[in-house]
Amino acid sequence: MEYGFFGLLILIADLYAIYQVLTSSASTAGKIVWTLAILILPVLGFIAWLVAGPRGAVARV
Repeated sequence: MEYGFFGLLILIADLYAIYQVLTSSASTAGKIVWTLAILILPVLGFIAWLVAGPRGAVARV
């Protein structure tokens, strides 16, 4: 039962990451690469996206 809940959390996190990638200002090739990385390696892809993924149009100070 606990693995089902963990899987659901990973699914929700991956869907959020994919949505953020697709709505980012990254190039089309970058969006494809990040989306494939998240889909192929759900946990590692999500962690990599958190660390180095494309960011939205947020002003950095």
